[in-house]
Amino acid sequence: MIVTLPVRQPYDWAGIRAFLAARAIPGVESADATGPYARTVQLGGRAGTVTVEPGGDGLVATLAGLSPSDGPEVEARLRRLFDGEADPAAIGACLSCDPHLAPLVAARPGLRLPGAWDPFETGCRAILGQQVSVAAARRLAGRLAEAFGAPMPAATGLERLFPAPEDLVEADVALVLNMPRARGAAIRALAAAFLADPGLFAPAASLDEAVARFTAIRGIGPWTAQYIALRALKLPDALPVGDVGLLRALDRGAGRPSPAELVARAEAWRPYRGYAAQHLWASDEAPRHD
Repeated sequence: MIVTLPVRQPYDWAGIRAFLAARAIPGVESADATGPYARTVQLGGRAGTVTVEPGGDGLVATLAGLSPSDGPEVEARLRRLFDGEADPAAIGACLSCDPHLAPLVAARPGLRLPGAWDPFETGCRAILGQQVSVAAARRLAGRLAEAFGAPMPAATGLERLFPAPEDLVEADVALVLNMPRARGAAIRALAAAFLADPGLFAPAASLDEAVARFTAIRGIGPWTAQYIALRALKLPDALPVGDVGLLRALDRGAGRPSPAELVARAEAWRPYRGYAAQHLWASDEAPRHD
């Protein structure tokens, strides 16, 4: 089954693929520098795969193992994941007023803000990413899926579904993953909060409300809450203040700004602080040819 997803142009497919590839969960997701993005999914009790690549003026998704009735749900999730409805002209006009961001916007005029196929999965990944590198968080997510995720029922090249909340709510994640117990407890707390309130990842009235919602969960601090708001709730003004990659990308030879200096500077980026962060992350993660 094929699902097409029109997107506003320009669209930086290479940029969003690179972001997803750097964070692809082993066994759950697949992406590289030239090919499509693929992942395992579960909808309506059916396990399958979704493979996405550019086509025409948008994206084309090939579904396997799912039902035609899943099409609308798949399309909605892909719009969130691939940020198909963003307005690159408005975003670029705002961010280009910053002399540091202007060349980044010019280099990637269609850069998008990756969302989440599954908000709970993204919340877990945010917790796993606390105070570790992107590569380390990716490895931890792969081990989490291998230990607690259901195996795929057929050989697809991808082996696991990401664990559901009920798989993790009582799991000793810290022991299995050999990570700080507080971080494992935070994943259990997130699972418990979601099971108690299925609307946990529903749209928020404001960024402040979203951050308050998630920081009320033990083990989730402001950085994690902002990251969840950015990717899972798709709030474009969310900003994970204190993120090392952001501070490093803003260092132009005089040293990294402080988190407080970042917040002050980011006032000019509103209401697209999240897109500014994405440009800075892309710049920080780009291959260097020194």
